[in-house]
Amino acid sequence: MLPVNWRTRGQDKLRVFLTGGSGFLGSHVAAELVRRDHGVICLCRNGSRPARLDAVRDAITLEPGDLHRRDQIDAALAKHKPDALCHLAWHGVFNVERNDPRQHDNAAAAGTLASSALAFGVRTIVATGSQAEYGPLNGPARESDALRPTTAYGRAKCEARRTLLELCADAGVRFAWLRVFSLYGPMDNDGWLIPSLIQALLDKRALSLTAGEQIWDFLYVADAARAIADVLETPTAAGDFNLGSGLPVPLRHVIEAVRDLIDPGAMLGFGEIPYRPDQVMHLEADVDRLRHAVGWRPTTNLADGLAQTVAWYRRNYGCK
Repeated sequence: MLPVNWRTRGQDKLRVFLTGGSGFLGSHVAAELVRRDHGVICLCRNGSRPARLDAVRDAITLEPGDLHRRDQIDAALAKHKPDALCHLAWHGVFNVERNDPRQHDNAAAAGTLASSALAFGVRTIVATGSQAEYGPLNGPARESDALRPTTAYGRAKCEARRTLLELCADAGVRFAWLRVFSLYGPMDNDGWLIPSLIQALLDKRALSLTAGEQIWDFLYVADAARAIADVLETPTAAGDFNLGSGLPVPLRHVIEAVRDLIDPGAMLGFGEIPYRPDQVMHLEADVDRLRHAVGWRPTTNLADGLAQTVAWYRRNYGCK
């Protein structure tokens, strides 16, 4: 069933060219777009097996292609003639890769992709940035804040945004950039905190942790996917938007909540890992601009979202 506000936006069915559809956020975006009856063309690397898309495999089109190959991008766009580009793909999202010089290859690939999409008549480009663009903050991040990234990842995201903004402005095409804060939920990447914690608790393994004093903004991934779909459907939604819950919580509370859902008696190794020199202690998104632009707000509170996430891992991780 389509959301109530979809019809009020006056949108016909869109054909969306989606990159990063096999990833954590991208797979949820693909499912949300399918739920709203939009056409979805997912660009996937040659030879990849996008298991996260299994649930919607029959409702989408998988198009093999490499973001660094303009000829392959052109061929895919010429074949499908999409209305909108939703660019979520990014190589090197894990912490150990945050200062890899190859981060900037992502910005170049984004520019190539956008140039091709514009040449083939795309009228809307929506792409995702990151809270890492802001750098360290002691309060809510607002879209008007100065960008002071401290990692190659954050700098490359800023570079990609500038490139896409200029290309779209020159072409007279709507452009929206959503800076993503901390997401969680089913099908998350192994190695991130919440899935690592869940897996360790299900296996009854000890997990060393920092003191957990960080204040972070967690958003359930299905709510994030809904926001991206709302922006795609809203012709007036353009510019920069923060994508978070707007409700930061102490990291220690999140960890303890996950523990209590699985094994309330389990010991947690708080303080066994020192903070990194560049540890981000405060992540908080001011989401008023997104709320006003598309009427979006999170609908899954943290307790329910964590419960749904743990339930998914119980079913899929192979532990009882």
